[in-house]
Amino acid sequence: MTTAAEIRLTRFSHGAGCACKLSPADLRTVLGLVRGFDAPADADLLVGLDTSDDAAVYRLRPDLAVVVTTDFFTPIVDDPYDWGRIAATNALSDVYAMGGAPVLALNLVAWPREDLPFDLLARVLDGGADVVRAAGAIVGGGHSIDDAEPKFGLAVIGTVDPGRVLTNAGARAGDALVLTKPIGLGVISTALKRDAAPPELLDEAVRVMTTLNDTARDAALELGDAVHAATDVTGFGLMGHLREMLVASGVAAEVEAGAVPVIDGVRDLLAAGMVAGGTQRNHAFVSDTVDWVGLPEAEQLLLADAQTSGGLLIAVEADRADALVDALRTLRTPAAAPIGRVIPGAPGDVAVH
Repeated sequence: MTTAAEIRLTRFSHGAGCACKLSPADLRTVLGLVRGFDAPADADLLVGLDTSDDAAVYRLRPDLAVVVTTDFFTPIVDDPYDWGRIAATNALSDVYAMGGAPVLALNLVAWPREDLPFDLLARVLDGGADVVRAAGAIVGGGHSIDDAEPKFGLAVIGTVDPGRVLTNAGARAGDALVLTKPIGLGVISTALKRDAAPPELLDEAVRVMTTLNDTARDAALELGDAVHAATDVTGFGLMGHLREMLVASGVAAEVEAGAVPVIDGVRDLLAAGMVAGGTQRNHAFVSDTVDWVGLPEAEQLLLADAQTSGGLLIAVEADRADALVDALRTLRTPAAAPIGRVIPGAPGDVAVH
């Protein structure tokens, strides 16, 4: 009989982490068919569906708004406690990307009750709860279903000052683009599913994915009006989330591929073919608006790599970019780096050098 310690959770999932999300193209198709999103506008809905932002923001009174989000996914690692930590960190990130502070979370659980023991689920919930507590919030309950594929995540409520909401829609021509975490997490999770991930590389991926984006939020808010936009980088990859920011803001961008921080060892795995299906869909989706300028396909796929619990992408006034990076590097984000700039142009267009 297989013991709980011997169970490979990633063998129970068709995709790993945020790579199991519907692709941007699929999501656009679905939302185009929905009739329920054309309700009369509410002036207190500060951030809604129209800009594909990270969370909804609703104003309760002049000095208080709530940030509401949800995120869940299939196992991205085999250790149940680490999976719970990663999923919780990822869900909380949407609140931080809006400039908010999480206060309350609810567990979202799908579990194959006949195939996986409940002590594994308990470890998943322990991991999630520990991260929520570390973020200064509480878990107030949740919902579970019996499902053939395990899934875990959170619904999260946070608070934010209505005058200090960060959105993905304010980037301006001339802004610098700063990324706060290295990419390559989708490559590593794909290698894990194929038994090809070196243990030290997996440990580094877990460290990155369980690092809260609270300090990145703090550094951004500290610069006040100099920060014009922010979003977190998850399942749609760096280029997909950048595209959403640019479309919402009505601008274009240039990205310096060599400046993008990448986890050491990821390129070796990429060369060995460790590419997630979600990454391939991301690449196909963005390539109609990206000029890759002769960039090798492997590097293109890296920039489209489906991340789980990635960093924040921040648009900041160019003359304050160094101050932002310096602050980030002293606040648990040593890989933070400027990776490009916002320019005038067709909304969503990107040139990669």
